[in-house]
Amino acid sequence: MAADTTTNTPILNAPAPPTRAPAQSRRLGLALLVISIAQLMLVLDELIVNTALPHIQQALHFSGTGLEWVVTGYAVTFGGLLMLGGRAGDILGRRRMLTAGILGFSLASLAGGLATTSWLLITARVLQGAGAAAAAPAALSLITVTFPEGKLRTRALGVYAAMTGMGGGVGVVAGGLLTTYASWRWVFFVNVPLGLALAVGARYVLPESQRYPRRWDLPGAVTGTAGFALLIYGLTRGATGPDGISHWGDTATIAALAGAGAALALFVAIEARSAQPLLPLWIFADRNRAGVYLILPCLASVFFAMFFFLTLFTQVVWGYSPLRGGLAYLPFIGGFIAIAGITTQVVRRVGARVPMTTGAALAPAAIFWLSRVNEHSHYVTGVMLPLLVFAITAGLIFVPLTMALVAGISDEHAGIASSMFNAGQQVGGAVGLAVIGSVAWTIVSNHVRHALARVPAGHAAAATHTAAPGGPIYDHALTAGVHAALMIGAAATVVALIVTLVAIRVRRDDPQASPLPA
Repeated sequence: MAADTTTNTPILNAPAPPTRAPAQSRRLGLALLVISIAQLMLVLDELIVNTALPHIQQALHFSGTGLEWVVTGYAVTFGGLLMLGGRAGDILGRRRMLTAGILGFSLASLAGGLATTSWLLITARVLQGAGAAAAAPAALSLITVTFPEGKLRTRALGVYAAMTGMGGGVGVVAGGLLTTYASWRWVFFVNVPLGLALAVGARYVLPESQRYPRRWDLPGAVTGTAGFALLIYGLTRGATGPDGISHWGDTATIAALAGAGAALALFVAIEARSAQPLLPLWIFADRNRAGVYLILPCLASVFFAMFFFLTLFTQVVWGYSPLRGGLAYLPFIGGFIAIAGITTQVVRRVGARVPMTTGAALAPAAIFWLSRVNEHSHYVTGVMLPLLVFAITAGLIFVPLTMALVAGISDEHAGIASSMFNAGQQVGGAVGLAVIGSVAWTIVSNHVRHALARVPAGHAAAATHTAAPGGPIYDHALTAGVHAALMIGAAATVVALIVTLVAIRVRRDDPQASPLPA
């Protein structure tokens, strides 16, 4: 209430002093910092551990099968619980779920760093995945709550997309640095202070979203969680390993994949009949969003396969140390950040479809170029330049991809829509590593076997050591496997291009968000 300066009469409904722009800008900047770093931490943790796996195996006496669970345990719970985490944010509040997820993730990271036995580390990784499943959907949906439509939201989505896209590269670099100069335990410990700082920051700089009381749809939650978890586990277990042995015919693999199919079919049936479903099926009715959900697995399979096989190639064939192998991705990270920033500006002027289509058209050429790498290639022409081209394509694609995902989603359903964004990455990554890995390792095994078969009988024993990692026979075989893996990745980018041309129709004047049915 204010007073008239001439009559001293109180003036009701006087306008409040305008909020100072610098203060608002500072608050939004801090909010974006918290959200983007949280997303980066959750994404990079899928690959940061890979660099340390040999050290972990030696320190905790893992078996080969048990070591796989250090990676699989995180992926299964992260992918399996994403939909439940997204809906929990809609019902309980997204800031609350982000904070709870980050704290759970940090505590699990601490337990992982302190683990003295293999089963303790696997348990910690499973709990890390659960924390990530709670936090990741909340991070994206909080952008729509915190940032107003227009320039500010577009910029925030661009930063979020950049964190998502470059997370794998940062994970490989960070894993190499920490493993080389500290210890494998620090790939877990590094999350603890960062996570605590993010949880505190979220409390003070992020607004709580509106809560939407809904039924929890427990039948849908159980079947959906079980379906995604079994699918990721079955795909990961079935993949042919470096030993050339396929596990697709194993009873456990078949049972997991069959169970996943049954659970997901039941989940769809439940959601179609539920009055308040965990995953409203009308989300997929929108042409642009359905296209995004198809493009995401294609790109995720390329990213997962590229980082895995290219890292293996540089360390085994070229003899790079883990640190040098990680630093080889710095041009990709720098290029991605630069192009993502430029794309954010471009989208505001021409819309999402032009940069997205341009990037999708360049992606097959970039991955095909990268697939040409061999034992005699130079780093600049064999890896750095094609990685830079792929960084350009990824920067052009991921920013408008993220914007197309949230366009047309009401605040009530932002959490579940965001969870499907992350689920697409998880399932795509699992499918990519399983299918692409199986083909690649089969080719490696066949090359080694055929090369040894051509060795004269009297020289077989002497030639055996050349078929071990680091030997010329194995190096040539691994190069052939990497070539096959990246060629399949190039084919996946062609599929993404086709979907982009057919499905994506977002224009410059389309609204960022509009209400859709509940």
